[in-house]
Amino acid sequence: MEYIYREQKKGAPVFVLLHGTGGTETDLIPLAEMLDSEYNILGIRGNVQENGMNRFFKRYGEGQYDWEDLAFRGEELYDFIVEKAKEYAFKLEDTVLVGFSNGSNIAIQMMLQHPHTFKKAALFAPLYPTSVTEKQDFSDVDVFLSLGVGDPIVSEAESNRVIDLFKERNANVTTTWVKGHNLSQDAALKAREWLS
Repeated sequence: MEYIYREQKKGAPVFVLLHGTGGTETDLIPLAEMLDSEYNILGIRGNVQENGMNRFFKRYGEGQYDWEDLAFRGEELYDFIVEKAKEYAFKLEDTVLVGFSNGSNIAIQMMLQHPHTFKKAALFAPLYPTSVTEKQDFSDVDVFLSLGVGDPIVSEAESNRVIDLFKERNANVTTTWVKGHNLSQDAALKAREWLS
């Protein structure tokens, strides 16, 4: 997998940056620097192609996930992060998953597959369009969710489903609503507040 690792301060927590459809490993660096300029950065590029655009997993159409591929890619990405944690000597519990859209969705997948690993996530425009029956325990997890009003891709019902997914598993959830399917400066500032 293509990636970038940037050490800002030895021993500091690490932002794991997961871009949206068509993005790259550097897309969310300005956001990471705004959230906390001392955190180290691991930016990862999705290795699935859709019409020449980078993604983290396959889909059949907007909001129609290839669930088998998502489970496989979630595991693949997790293994890659574990490998980089060894290589760069950071702990997985010291990471903050930061995702936008497609990146948020694979972050949710990894958290569900490895419920005791990641303790913090800032997810912008997430969509996880299925009911999850397994009751993972997220009681020591802090999640920031930025959701869209009038989002053409994620309905408010689906945004609420994501909120419920975390709340039903006892995560500590902070939410903010923005207009449409985007990563607004206002949401980024609220995420910075949440992080500090």
